[in-house]
Amino acid sequence: METTNYTRVTEFVLTGLSQTREVQLILFVIFLSFYLFILPGNILIICTIRLDPHLTSPMYFLLANLAFLDIWYSSLTAPKMVVDFFVERKKISFGGCIAQLFFLHFVGASEMFLLTVMAFDRYAAICRPLHYATIMNRCLCCILVAVSWMGGFVHSIIQVALIIRLPFCGPNELDSYFCDITQVVRIACANTFPEELVMIFSSGLISVVCFIALLMSYAFLLAMLKKHSDSGESTNRAMSTCYSHITIMVLFGPSIYIYAHPFDSFSLDKVVSVFHTVIFPLLNPIIYTLRNKEVKTAMRKLINKYILCKEK
Repeated sequence: METTNYTRVTEFVLTGLSQTREVQLILFVIFLSFYLFILPGNILIICTIRLDPHLTSPMYFLLANLAFLDIWYSSLTAPKMVVDFFVERKKISFGGCIAQLFFLHFVGASEMFLLTVMAFDRYAAICRPLHYATIMNRCLCCILVAVSWMGGFVHSIIQVALIIRLPFCGPNELDSYFCDITQVVRIACANTFPEELVMIFSSGLISVVCFIALLMSYAFLLAMLKKHSDSGESTNRAMSTCYSHITIMVLFGPSIYIYAHPFDSFSLDKVVSVFHTVIFPLLNPIIYTLRNKEVKTAMRKLINKYILCKEK
């Protein structure tokens, strides 16, 4: 990378999703509604699992951690995007951009690793039911969650270290509604091919490998459950849980599209980014609560208990 004199960019200008006032108002209502559903929906999942004495299995412990990551992930982009619909010049400081990049990759990678841990949990529950409690004890669950977070942290540090060393001397306009690493790399005043290769290898490899591992593991589990489909309600419940996990896993596919291809501009980039940062966290509470009777029952009890307390 060449070392030349340049005026360092102190802020980035975001183009947002639309420049039309009417469209911005419509998008404001839509995304505000999404965020106001994501936040209480995931908080309700966490509170239900924490307060209900029947939801103590490792699966629910991992689900509560996933809900927490969804709250964090959506909060990194949605609030600023909603506010920016009323701002003519949308901007973010260089430091704010780096911070947003760090936490997006930190939380996103941690969530991918956590989904892999949840697949291992389902494998232990279905293939080793008699030893499940011993294998997936609380200590191991905490270690696996900590490792997921640590993996996300290491991945994010690599991304940020590569970005910070790049020179930015203008232009400073990002064709996005948040500080997207693919957009930031494109406007650097240097040859970024080596950095792009490392980023694609890091982000793309994590996405593709985890996705393939999840796909193969759940396909194996479903094949096993199909063989024992006459075993009664417990097998049907296990299949329902697996279907929920598979749905979430498939919906995580946009991360492969975003980070596994070269950092060139594609017309679908913004659409995929919106799905990845806003829609995906919204679907987690819906999918898990609709397909899980225990969680739905516990939620009803918690809500009814809250209503009774308010009436008193």
